[in-house]
Amino acid sequence: MRNSCDCVQKRQTRKIGPTRRSVSGVYAFRGAIGIQFESTLERDFLIRKEFALCVIDVISQPVQIPFIGNNGQEYVYTPDFLVFYRSGKPSCFEYPKPLLVEVKPGVEWKKHWREWLPKWKAAYRYANEHGWEFHIHDESRIRDQTLTNIRFLDRYKRMQFPAEESRLIIENIQQMGSAPFHCILACHFMEIYKTAGIANVWYLLATRQLDCDMTLPLNDFTELWVSSDE
Repeated sequence: MRNSCDCVQKRQTRKIGPTRRSVSGVYAFRGAIGIQFESTLERDFLIRKEFALCVIDVISQPVQIPFIGNNGQEYVYTPDFLVFYRSGKPSCFEYPKPLLVEVKPGVEWKKHWREWLPKWKAAYRYANEHGWEFHIHDESRIRDQTLTNIRFLDRYKRMQFPAEESRLIIENIQQMGSAPFHCILACHFMEIYKTAGIANVWYLLATRQLDCDMTLPLNDFTELWVSSDE
């Protein structure tokens, strides 16, 4: 069995054309790589993966998997995405497995699961053979608190602040290991500068210079620490 350390360059195997059923387009992943999507749910999936520091790359329409349908006919199934992760561990065997993903609204897969089960079983086998995992993601795994937080932070990403001010905030948090949001404000900003201070701290989180538990609502008690790629 191959594993996630195999140096195989996966490329998009099926181009996505215009569709009347949903919103399609190209998402500028981290401002550099254009990744195609076929729905707003797929776009939101990409937004979440872009924010995650552990994600190295996402490939749209990555592989074509042959399978036999319930009617005995041969078909080809193309999952939506293949996600690669970083670990920072010295051994490649400790890296998180790449994730083969089908993004599908819950109402659709619950209605058609018997019809789609053969192709999903084929995808599970294919992923296992390559040392990957196969998951189905619907709204419950995409449009959650994490996505709500990412959308909130988006307004701060393009703001500008004095570099020295941001450096001092980061160095102070690094020395403490972590600190709650309200403590950072109290340490670095007088009351008259509090509004600018709030924006500066959220900017550092939005641009991934700081990190926190994104599964929890962002508020005055959010615990922040300095980001690490490992």
